Amino acid sequence: MAEELVRATPLDAGWAALSEGDWETARSWFEEALAEGETPEALEGMGWVGNMLDEDPLTFDARERAYRLYLERGDKGSAARMAAWLAADSLLFRGEPAIGNGWLQRAHSLIDGLEPGVDHGWVAIHEGHFAVALDEDTVKARRLASRAVELGRMFAAPELEMLGLGLEGRALVSEGELEEGMRRLDEATTVALAGEARLLYCVAWACCYLISACERVRDYERAAQWCARVGEFCEQHDIFLLNTCRAHYSSVLSWQGRWDEAESQLSAAVEGLQRSRPSMVGDALARLGELRRRQGRLADAEALFARSETHAISLIGRAELALDRGQFSEAAELADRYLRRFPDPGRVERSAGLEVVIRALVRLREPERAAEALGQLREIAAQARTRPLLAAVCSSEGALAMARGDRDAARRSFEDALDLHAASDARFEAARVRLDLAAALGASGRHDRARREIEAALAGFQELGADGESARAEAMLGKLRRTRPTLSPEAADSALGELSGRELQVLSLVAEGLTNHDIAQRLVLSEHTVNRHVANILRKLGLSSRAAAASLAGRHGLV
Repeated sequence: MAEELVRATPLDAGWAALSEGDWETARSWFEEALAEGETPEALEGMGWVGNMLDEDPLTFDARERAYRLYLERGDKGSAARMAAWLAADSLLFRGEPAIGNGWLQRAHSLIDGLEPGVDHGWVAIHEGHFAVALDEDTVKARRLASRAVELGRMFAAPELEMLGLGLEGRALVSEGELEEGMRRLDEATTVALAGEARLLYCVAWACCYLISACERVRDYERAAQWCARVGEFCEQHDIFLLNTCRAHYSSVLSWQGRWDEAESQLSAAVEGLQRSRPSMVGDALARLGELRRRQGRLADAEALFARSETHAISLIGRAELALDRGQFSEAAELADRYLRRFPDPGRVERSAGLEVVIRALVRLREPERAAEALGQLREIAAQARTRPLLAAVCSSEGALAMARGDRDAARRSFEDALDLHAASDARFEAARVRLDLAAALGASGRHDRARREIEAALAGFQELGADGESARAEAMLGKLRRTRPTLSPEAADSALGELSGRELQVLSLVAEGLTNHDIAQRLVLSEHTVNRHVANILRKLGLSSRAAAASLAGRHGLV
């Protein structure tokens, strides 16, 4: 191996370092190659160094010079390849789609009339990505992606094959063809992680297609499996996730309840994108805003959504905030604005907007319109068949049933939603639907089971760090205690036998007049634990206040 490196030219060594993810070593080799004489191949390699290190000036300078030198040599195919990558750079680094389209048109002009080759595939991939990223034209994207796959297989170019499969799969999933789309995405990611590709950027790009598609249909279980493999690949090759990939990966972490890790990935993505690709930072900001909303940090969420105002995630996040604040008309308007971006009723992206619309219309007492939106959501979920989307249908059915006064139907729907969320390990969503289930149970007079569901939800929220939802659960518990029938003094006396030793100890200290904070210090417990003990004591004794509990303790000599 050492002998091979000695024999290798600086150009060969630079490309070898690129394939291993050693960007700085690659830079050194390409600088040495360029010192010997400026060639388009060395400049193309240097362009990849700039791209992977998010260095805008280096990327554009090297690729534009490579483009000109390929043209001077008469190599129109390679010049077209450079033009296609410069189109992507214009969009992703600088947010200039018009300039990107100009480079794409130039690439077409160069390859028109040439025999089909790998470079035709690169132009097709970039044109297809532009179609889906800018115009949501999935039909055009599929056609171009299929051409790239064909050329990649014909000329043994694994990067083209996997990106074509990934783009085609992503387009199919958006159109509701989940099974066929996911097959292509699984194959694309397999090729990407099998070590066949020379350009690691393309590995990351293919993986992003998969995670993005999974997010659209909420197939987080599939995404989690692949993300674990991507992590192993990055560790094995000592490379880092691209900032855009970090943002997508955070959604998987958030779904799994790994909020600290999600925040870490998003913070890194925001910092990196603001520095090097400011046109792309909106996606990471919107996702961070959604995480803040779940955490209950609503002012922070609102500020982040404002910084990424037109992003789809921000529109839905703002609609959710409006729902939480009781601004139901505004929530419906924001969700409708989101839905207008995806006019085709079969597009899976519509599901998030439909959920908000249904809940808003229910609160606005427009059950017929809510039922119409529910029908659309059912059709999308029936195509996708992922557990979270099916759970969304069940939750929406429950909300509509409650609005119509059918509490038993609501209970069944919320139970089904809970089972589906639990099966997909969606901890936040499962806890939220427990509160809906508790409301249905409480409305039916089933207070004990309602309390158990609220307590389970509260425990889930507290474990996640969802402070806003924790407060809502605690408020529901308080309301339930105020509305449920109290026990007679005789029944309360006999209920003392249900208390545990620790609860009796806490009750004794309550009777002494100690606050929960004082009790926590006395017993060396957390104040949260003492709060739970006091709540359980009042529930078991059927009492509504600490004073009543203290009086009962005094009658039984516990003071």
